[in-house]
Amino acid sequence: MGQVTRIDFYILEIAGAEARERFACRLAEKAYDAGHRAFILTEDEAQTERLDTLLWTFRQGSFVPHATSAERDGEPVAIGSESPAPDDEVLINIRDTEPKEWRRWPRVAEIVDQREPVLQASRRRFRGYRDAGVTPHTHRIEARQR
Repeated sequence: MGQVTRIDFYILEIAGAEARERFACRLAEKAYDAGHRAFILTEDEAQTERLDTLLWTFRQGSFVPHATSAERDGEPVAIGSESPAPDDEVLINIRDTEPKEWRRWPRVAEIVDQREPVLQASRRRFRGYRDAGVTPHTHRIEARQR
């Protein structure tokens, strides 16, 4: 039997796409600092472009080598709305749908803010993971922790 994917839900106490995107940058930085390859799965190209810029500016003094999936050439962090490379170890999902083939990653991070449609979609994903035999871990993130 292969590895069991660890699923972590990060529940932000505030609402807003920007908070969700900033937290994705924080997780990508943490993965990079730990020596892992990460992929941020976005809804669309516009969100990919926002995150590409935000990864340079989300925190003063931060350095996260990254590229969009279309331009990736060995960078440890990539961003895109298409399927990530098979050698990424951490999938950071900021979509409102369950990632396809989520079992192939050792870790999946789901980021949830307090907008009602996002909460409803996250509940469906949580149940889907649980129904697939994985017990997701939940982390409540206070505004000052962001």
